[in-house]
Amino acid sequence: MKRIALTIAMALLLTPAAFAQRLRIDLPADLAARAAESVDVTLDGPMLKLASKFMNDDSDADARAVREMVSGLQGIYVRSYEFDKEGEYDRSILNGLRSQLGPSWKKIVTVQSRNKENVEIYVDTREGSNKVAGLVILSAEPKELTIVNLVGPVDLDRLSSLEGQFGIPRMSGRGKGKNHD
Repeated sequence: MKRIALTIAMALLLTPAAFAQRLRIDLPADLAARAAESVDVTLDGPMLKLASKFMNDDSDADARAVREMVSGLQGIYVRSYEFDKEGEYDRSILNGLRSQLGPSWKKIVTVQSRNKENVEIYVDTREGSNKVAGLVILSAEPKELTIVNLVGPVDLDRLSSLEGQFGIPRMSGRGKGKNHD
């Protein structure tokens, strides 16, 4: 009976650690060798704080918003691969990425087009909390694959301020009152 109680206690102690690890997904590493162009951004802990110091000065409202958003994050992980021809990456990679998302992850956006350009956005909301603890964006096109994983509290209202920063692609197609050519 003591062994069973000890096993249950150990499982309960390890569960939060395993659950917390699910915010960061394992990103594919082998695609870069086949890609014509690849982007690999890995900013966590001290590197994330250091990168935020190199952002534009605080007189710019957009820069302040980005810096505030980044200050609460524990990691930004971006992988983007561009291929010369369609079919150079296996789209089943997306299923492998989705399978890493646990029950606290919810899909909040799905964009699909006839020409096979698809975007999915998932957020992790912890049990009993309305706050977003992590975010995953999967953007799959016939010749391009981009995966963005933000670990830490994400303010969805400010999320668009990260577009174009840290290797995160622009998805909205619009600037914030500025001309982005």
